[in-house]
Amino acid sequence: MAKVLLKDIGQHVGQEVTIRGWLYNHRSSGKIQFLIIRDGTGFIQGVMVKNDVGEEVFSLAQGLTQETSLEVTGHVKEDDRSPWGYELAISGFEIIARAEDYPISLKEHGVDFLLDHRHLWMRTPRQVAIMRVRDSIIRAIRQWLHDNGFCLIDAPILTPAACEGTTTLFETDYFGEKAYLSQSGQLYMEAAAMALGRVYCFGPTFRAEKSKTRRHLIEFWMMEPEMAFVEHDENMDIQEELVKYVISQILEHHKQDLAALERDVSRLEKIPNMKFARITYDEAIDFLREKGHDIKWGDDFGAPDETALASHHEGPVFVEGFPAHIKAFYMKPHADRPDIVLAADLLAPEGYGEIIGGSQRLDDLDLLLKRIKEHKLPQQAFEWYLDLRRYGSVPHSGFGIGLERLVAWICGLDHLREAIPFPRLLNRIYP
Repeated sequence: MAKVLLKDIGQHVGQEVTIRGWLYNHRSSGKIQFLIIRDGTGFIQGVMVKNDVGEEVFSLAQGLTQETSLEVTGHVKEDDRSPWGYELAISGFEIIARAEDYPISLKEHGVDFLLDHRHLWMRTPRQVAIMRVRDSIIRAIRQWLHDNGFCLIDAPILTPAACEGTTTLFETDYFGEKAYLSQSGQLYMEAAAMALGRVYCFGPTFRAEKSKTRRHLIEFWMMEPEMAFVEHDENMDIQEELVKYVISQILEHHKQDLAALERDVSRLEKIPNMKFARITYDEAIDFLREKGHDIKWGDDFGAPDETALASHHEGPVFVEGFPAHIKAFYMKPHADRPDIVLAADLLAPEGYGEIIGGSQRLDDLDLLLKRIKEHKLPQQAFEWYLDLRRYGSVPHSGFGIGLERLVAWICGLDHLREAIPFPRLLNRIYP
């Protein structure tokens, strides 16, 4: 008899099959029992009729507990009333391992309790749907980058110096020397781009930022493409095409998961066919001041500012031309306005804030040296980075995609803690 995964159950209508999984829910009605079974790839309702299986099997099933692991045999039927489209007429089952006093019942639980039991919370349909969408977002980004000539390069996680700023570094001892957990793989991608043209890295990044907002994690994952011979405007074009592709793939392949998340997809559906708005930082400041925000030129945007800017547009919006002093040392100044840099943040709609940050990089050796000194960074630690300007420097650009922010927006999540399997928050490193 075929042992099948629930994701493939539709290929076995009319057949007797065996599925292996866990009991998600169980209820009975007289001489009929209903067992909802999950196997990690899907859910199905199994129907057990006492007259079909006999007294002994029926009685054994009545004592089944939530999350007991099972091997269940039955006949596959189509069922339009079922949210999963199919039903299993159970003919028999075996218990693999009984679960006793499973802590996460089907009632409501507090967030702290669920986070303490994150290893079990992941089993619920909502969390399973989020993880599936996350997986497909990663796959879609990789596919688009691969199809457009990008080569994956793995960046180191331990680094000798800061990339974004020294105040949010996790320091560690590296055999008597100071080392830091990576804030970004970008500088290493610039080196790789000078060898391979178009590259990207994908890995964990760490920010020792004492923030408790719904948009922040201590450890998160970043996709960071870097491109030789690409300038600022083309950099934004590439970001836009990538985001559109990802959205289209999720809409095509995850209708059921998005429905399980109760995600209103009407706004997402418009994005693949729209042109993303582009506004300058100057225009953004004027707009925010008109709306009563307490902000002046030279300030960075807070979450309410980003939400207001994005709410004024139907889809994602680029804000470009930021003041140089609030951005990283490696960003190229505007040719006509050295007080601003060729950088852009892509803000997602619906209050999800920045999902991509990108810029054209400084390719002038003397100016880069000056910026390193202005930022009080140790020049010796960046000698290898300066070599990229000494030996065949070219215009180049790149960007970073915050994976969890992209997942949160596409899934319609309230907090980034659900967008990553095991969140690391300001006061949480368990489990």
